[in-house]
Amino acid sequence: MDIREAIPDDAPAVRQVARRSWNEIYDEIIGEEAVDKMIGEWYDVGALKQSIERPENPMFVAISADLVGFVQGGPSEDGPADAVLSRIYISPANWGDGVGTTLLERLCTALRTDGHDSVWLSVMADNDVVRAFYAKHAFEIHERRTAELAGQDATELILVKDL
Repeated sequence: MDIREAIPDDAPAVRQVARRSWNEIYDEIIGEEAVDKMIGEWYDVGALKQSIERPENPMFVAISADLVGFVQGGPSEDGPADAVLSRIYISPANWGDGVGTTLLERLCTALRTDGHDSVWLSVMADNDVVRAFYAKHAFEIHERRTAELAGQDATELILVKDL
């Protein structure tokens, strides 16, 4: 497996990984229709290309035979830490293979190099699989709040980790 910085041409594959992950995790929690809406809003290929080109918000991808995961983060202006982990998704076929851990470590290294001391993220409280992943990597619950997601109220957790 190779970890490298994303390039704009990775955007369609990033979207596919996000879709597979969201379908696997969130179809049961918020429903397929809501998942389709969120993928359409948050993973538009053109918007992803622009996001990948922003050096202050690095995205790293994991490549096996194909792109199997990605992570993105950067400075935080409104959270409980000075950096934010905005996206991390792994193809469900690669869960448990260490891809998520490798990507998370790569992003944390980049954030520390950029002078950040801590990182935060939000996760749906009902997402037990991902919550266990973050707990394993020393993220702690900072806050519980209600957020609107695809027209539905959802409980989310704000997690924080020192870098």
